[in-house]
Amino acid sequence: MKKEVPKYGATEVIQFAGVRELEPGEQDTVQSLSTEYFEKIKREMHNVTNVVVHVTTGGKLEGKEKRRRYTLHVRAVSPGFVFESSKNDDYELPRAVHKSFEEILSQIQHRLRTDVTRPKPYQ
Repeated sequence: MKKEVPKYGATEVIQFAGVRELEPGEQDTVQSLSTEYFEKIKREMHNVTNVVVHVTTGGKLEGKEKRRRYTLHVRAVSPGFVFESSKNDDYELPRAVHKSFEEILSQIQHRLRTDVTRPKPYQ
């Protein structure tokens, strides 16, 4: 499932994998949070070509364990770099989405040095 984000005449693509297995309400939360974080990623990296969000579910809804474990793998691709977030799973879907995208943002800031501070007045 693809979602195109039109802005300023250019279309960016967010690709979703495994979202159809989720319930409609969960699909909406994944798509809305992904578009919010996509804008943040665009601010950090100015030339993002696409973002891939892969959602897998684990755990059964039968017996004692009635909770589902959500695992998210997010990949942001630009011409020079590929940033991947994995090993982010949680029992709550929004928390798993936030963890994955925050890891991507921290990788971008670490590698591209986008967290530039202001110059000190005494130097």
